[in-house]
Amino acid sequence: MGEWSVEVSLDVAWGEMDALGHVNNVRYIAWAETARIAFFEKLGMSTRPGDPVGPILARIENDYLEPVEYPARVTVGVRVERLGNTSMTLVHEIWHAGEPGRIVARGRAVVVLINYATQEKVRVPEAVRAALASG
Repeated sequence: MGEWSVEVSLDVAWGEMDALGHVNNVRYIAWAETARIAFFEKLGMSTRPGDPVGPILARIENDYLEPVEYPARVTVGVRVERLGNTSMTLVHEIWHAGEPGRIVARGRAVVVLINYATQEKVRVPEAVRAALASG
């Protein structure tokens, strides 16, 4: 897995393409989201409806480097770039599965932990901090 905390591979669906014949730009964001959720679950963080505390997306950016066309399979890697008090900045990279040097997009996301009932920010739990520190 290398430098990535989580890697998720996804098959590109025909319906993800747009009128120009390549995968629509918003799908890259959805692929990154799928990898972020896998990352949160690996850390034991809440990601389910009804959980009292969990991550919300505060910011997302994505650089598009190469168009993707159906049929294809992509891999998304995610890791923490910065850990704050109540937030973390995650970086992601998307490449053609089996071809890590053929990067199609890269970006970053800032997620904030909140208490859903009160809408207040919550400190990143010590267990998550320890898991991130241990690699």
